[in-house]
Amino acid sequence: MTDSVRERVAADLWVDPLCPWAWMTSRWLLEVEKLRPIDVRFHVMSLSVLNEGREELPERYKEMLGRGLGPVRVLIAAQQQHGDEVVRPLYEALGTRRHLGKEEFSREVIEAALTEAGLPTSLADAAGTDAYDEALKESHHAGMDQVGMDVGTPVIATEGVAFFGPVVSPAPKGEAAAKLWDGVLLVAGTDGFFELKRTRTREPIFD
Repeated sequence: MTDSVRERVAADLWVDPLCPWAWMTSRWLLEVEKLRPIDVRFHVMSLSVLNEGREELPERYKEMLGRGLGPVRVLIAAQQQHGDEVVRPLYEALGTRRHLGKEEFSREVIEAALTEAGLPTSLADAAGTDAYDEALKESHHAGMDQVGMDVGTPVIATEGVAFFGPVVSPAPKGEAAAKLWDGVLLVAGTDGFFELKRTRTREPIFD
C-alpha cells in the first residue's frame, strides 16, 4: 500500500521550548509530515520537572531550568484555555525566538510569541504561578512515562511505540527526512531494542 492511500496516523511529540535538540527534531518531524502519512501533534514536557531535585546539576544549568519553567507553564495554560491545537503554533513562536533569534524568555518575548500565535498576552501571567503545574506534570508524564525517566526531550510516540529522539543536526530535508523516519520506526518497533547512540560532534545547526 502506498503512502498516498495509507490512513494517516498521529505522531505525538513532547517538547520543551528550552531545548535546542527538541527544536531540531521538531523541524525534522514537520518535514516528515509532508512526505509520510503522519499528523504531528505537539505536547508539553518540562526539563525543569524532569530534573527536579537533582542537586548534582551545575548551578548554571539549574538557573537555566528555573528560567525555562515559565514558557512551559504558558504553553500548558494556553492549551487548557484554548485547546490542544494552540500548542503547535505557540511552540513554533517561542522556539523561533529562542533558537533562531537567540532571545531569552522574558515577559516581552513570551507576549510577542503569544501575539504571533493569536493568543491573548494575558497568558504570560502563567509563567509566574504554579496554578498550571499539575496539568504540566500530567502532560510531562504522559510522554515520559512511555520511555522512562533516564532520557530527556524530545519524545515521540506513534503506532504503539515510543522513543527518545532522534537527536540530529542539521535536520534532514526531503527524502532524507522520510528515510530517517522509516528507519527510526523500524528499530523502535523491534521488541527488546533499547539504545543506539554515539557522541555528539556538532551543535544544533538551525539553518
